[in-house]
Amino acid sequence: MSINPETVSRHGLKEERVQAPLPEPLSRPCIDVHAHMELIAMSEPDAPEVLAILDQAKSVGIDRVVQVGYSAEQSAWGVRCAESFPGRVLAAVALHPNEAPVVADLEAELAIIEELAKHPRVRAIGETGLDFFRTEPDLRDKQLYSFKRHIALAKSVNKALVIHDRDSHREVLDTLLEVGAPNTVIFHCYSGDAEMARECVAAGYILSFSGTVTFKNAPALREAVGLVPIEQLLIETDSPFLAPMPHRGSLNTPAQVANVIRFVADVRGESVDYLCDKVTENALRLFGSFD
Repeated sequence: MSINPETVSRHGLKEERVQAPLPEPLSRPCIDVHAHMELIAMSEPDAPEVLAILDQAKSVGIDRVVQVGYSAEQSAWGVRCAESFPGRVLAAVALHPNEAPVVADLEAELAIIEELAKHPRVRAIGETGLDFFRTEPDLRDKQLYSFKRHIALAKSVNKALVIHDRDSHREVLDTLLEVGAPNTVIFHCYSGDAEMARECVAAGYILSFSGTVTFKNAPALREAVGLVPIEQLLIETDSPFLAPMPHRGSLNTPAQVANVIRFVADVRGESVDYLCDKVTENALRLFGSFD
């Protein structure tokens, strides 16, 4: 099950990158709740290349991964991957907000996502949302329509909603208020400030932080991660993108959760072991067992 090159070109890396060095192993297991392993492995979902990514992550303490969807075809890849690696991989399925406005037949693509969403190893609908950075203004109505369809789907199957939000904070929050949020809402790769974080926390939303929190130009993210209650916090890589400092610009992999965890623990004044245990508890509560 190969991925359409056109889809990869829209969502993949624009240039070849050297993989970030492996972190020091954690002493507690942890979970990468948001990765795109097909863009690292460039292989079939049950191939040795995927197993190698998982084994490498496990060697530093990251023993489970949520493989996240951005197109109908790639979401199906993720489901196959979750089937192929029980105990280690779960899937989320969706049309990315930059994908939805440009597909040839949006209704047909949404129908595929709706069918995949019923699969027992699919535990979230995502990543969906709004992106006003890459999507032209005349395509935003279609993007918003897709977002609302995904919200409705998450509620109908009672699974978490994983949100991509870029340059669209107020619009995303207002849409959730307008149509009613699902029971579980996760802001993937949180990119807002402390004020937005407080609003999300008050609404009961979950904030997931990636390597961007380590970037020198991200003091607002560090302020935000410091105020999120531990029960509403997750850690992710969004690999192959956003490798944490000091390896920004390198190829990111699920193993790099270890570096993000250590950084966030320092910002929050918590032990690494405590943070590992708590975000793992949160991930299992939100996504369920990986078995």
